[in-house]
Amino acid sequence: MFKILILAGGYSNERAISLITAKSVIKELKKDRRYKLLLIEPNGEFTKKLRKFKPDIVFNLLHGRYGEDGYIQSILESEKVKYTHSGVLSSSLAIDKEISKKIFIKNKILTPSYVKFSFKNNFNYKDLIKKIDKKLKFPVVLKPINEGSSVGVYIADKINFYKNLMKLLKFKEILIEEYIPGREIQAAILGNKKLGIIELKPKRKFYDYKAKYSVSAKTEHIIPVNISIKNYNKVNSIAMKAHKLLKCRGISRSDFRFYNNKFYLLELNTQPGMTSLSLVPEIARYKNINFKQLIEEIIKDASVNK
Repeated sequence: MFKILILAGGYSNERAISLITAKSVIKELKKDRRYKLLLIEPNGEFTKKLRKFKPDIVFNLLHGRYGEDGYIQSILESEKVKYTHSGVLSSSLAIDKEISKKIFIKNKILTPSYVKFSFKNNFNYKDLIKKIDKKLKFPVVLKPINEGSSVGVYIADKINFYKNLMKLLKFKEILIEEYIPGREIQAAILGNKKLGIIELKPKRKFYDYKAKYSVSAKTEHIIPVNISIKNYNKVNSIAMKAHKLLKCRGISRSDFRFYNNKFYLLELNTQPGMTSLSLVPEIARYKNINFKQLIEEIIKDASVNK
């Protein structure tokens, strides 16, 4: 009997998505009697339950803060238990959009220009607008530095900039990023394999939280992607390069904008979603890897890595 502790829920803005993901994974693994499963949330009883269950691996399905930023990974490391997805350092680097951007820029990976903005008492709004006009131009993308699933992400022009900026007050620090138009393409890496790509055509302004997780948003998923072999290989190679630069393991998904025949890496996700609407399972299906096989590949990766 192979014991798997499934870790989901948590305290981030993505708690609900984490639990939906866990439900999808459990449904598949329950079909196999080799697995003994336990679902728990990372509350005050977490380490006690972990030690009692003594899992062969922890399947980490947490999203956002505390789940994919290195926090829970450091606890699992201290408990000397194997777990899925990336480790402490990789997770903390990938979720920090500013640090990961600096790594990408240093290693000649194209990524949108940005300015970091801190909400301070009596900040000068006119100076901020001048800075954006000079360095980025409008429209711009506003986003928290350490959130996932496009939580708190807004596209803003000069007219609605202040209104959207104020929506992010609770984050204290944010990135204001150059808006790159063009096609939305996502590339998945599984271990040391280039899994493939998918294109998204959201009915909304961009692939935001609602577009990702709501059927009513009617985002169009296109696979295979209508792209040249040269560009197909190029975007996969950039995704692999980013995966290796951040020393990721298991699955990662890199989000790109394709504009003027150039790929702009927006961010890398170390724990992409695994719901029925999620992109990595869809890419895997196209490569004849069903959902259960994908889950077992992730488990296998955790079993051979510390």
